[in-house]
Amino acid sequence: MAARGGHKGLWLWLGLAAVVILLDQLTKTAIVGAMQLGDSRPVTDWFNIVRAHNPGAAFSFLADADGWQRWFFTALGIAASGFIVWMLRSHPQETLFCFAVSLIMGGALGNVIDRVVHGHVIDFLQFRFGFLSPLFWGGYFPSFNVADSAITLGAICLVLDEIRRVRRARPA
Repeated sequence: MAARGGHKGLWLWLGLAAVVILLDQLTKTAIVGAMQLGDSRPVTDWFNIVRAHNPGAAFSFLADADGWQRWFFTALGIAASGFIVWMLRSHPQETLFCFAVSLIMGGALGNVIDRVVHGHVIDFLQFRFGFLSPLFWGGYFPSFNVADSAITLGAICLVLDEIRRVRRARPA
């Protein structure tokens, strides 16, 4: 049985995830078609379009593993997406929450597609800020993509949703 909002709300959130996947894959396809691995095109003093391949997870975590991480992160993304669909069905009235997890699901599946098709995730957005030099070589923040951006925005929205929920639950 569907929770309040029924299947219509679920399709809205699945549609948002599909838009994230589509934008992610279109941008990655454009990068692969226009650039060679390792190419970098400066846009500003602090922003470059690059072509990088990441066989690991965020910040190249486990990038040097023996290849098992490809299937581990693929399975993790699929499992997380299944859980997210369940959450969307269970909480359709929670708009910010559904928005957040839809972005996360779209981003996760965008990167899953890369892992299955290419064996790595294609990253292309690179920012450089001098204050990051103690943390990242030359101040270059690790390259990322549209999927990663959606996951990050979704996570921020989840935190905001939880803050709202806690504030509403406080006694006056």
